[in-house]
Amino acid sequence: VFTGSPGKLVDLADTIKGFKGLCAGDYDHLPEAAFYMVGGIEEAVEKAQRLAAEAA
Repeated sequence: VFTGSPGKLVDLADTIKGFKGLCAGDYDHLPEAAFYMVGGIEEAVEKAQRLAAEAA
């Protein structure tokens, strides 16, 4: 284990939904850090909200 963090399994349908949203620009407002070490796109959105709250 390179990072020391456990891996996450993301359902194929959720992966495709998130990828389509990324390609469509639906998540362009999220900071790059929100995508680091998360599973599905919902986790990235939650992490972005957490990061924003910590920065405020």
